[in-house]
Amino acid sequence: MTKYHLYWKSDRDRMPADPNERLAGWNKLLSMVKDDLESGRLKDWGSFPGEHAGYAIMEGTEQDVLLGTEKYVPYIRFKTHTVLSVDQTLATMSAAKAQVAAAKK
Repeated sequence: MTKYHLYWKSDRDRMPADPNERLAGWNKLLSMVKDDLESGRLKDWGSFPGEHAGYAIMEGTEQDVLLGTEKYVPYIRFKTHTVLSVDQTLATMSAAKAQVAAAKK
């Protein structure tokens, strides 16, 4: 299963100016995050204090990522990166080494 690192950032232009409305909106969004964590859709989630941004970890397909992030739009924007494990990276480096050796022949 593919792992994804999602960098999220709130769209401050869409956040209400009224503090009570803004806090109510954040509480709703955070409730959705808790649901995603409890269901296993999100593997991890964190907020960077003072930045209105953070990260999340998901596993699945590209479609799973799209489905999992779409409900937070338009209030949250995402940048998504595929993550390789140490073992996957080592296997890739071994394959690259074999390619280089084969090219020298």
